[in-house]
Amino acid sequence: MSSVETRYEHIVLTKNGVPVIAGTTMKVIELVLEKMAHGSSPEELQFQHPYLTLGQIYSALAYYSDHQEELDRDIEHRLAIVDQMQKAQKASPLKARLKRKGLI
Repeated sequence: MSSVETRYEHIVLTKNGVPVIAGTTMKVIELVLEKMAHGSSPEELQFQHPYLTLGQIYSALAYYSDHQEELDRDIEHRLAIVDQMQKAQKASPLKARLKRKGLI
């Protein structure tokens, strides 16, 4: 994968401009969403992703902090795409049965 270095030691941009942690396939946005969803500290994130160093995690969080508006727009865009895909999908027979039984 070709990438472009940034001023953040552990963050590179893919050819599509997506910030990832250098030497991994972990997108900055994925780590940030995990932190938001679970309220994880950097140390907890490192426990969940032992292949990442604390330096890499802090660098990803710093990158997000400095580019929050742009990355938040990207998150919203991705969620809208998922929402559209879910609305376009036919209801599954399993889901219909579970609804009839009052399980969901």
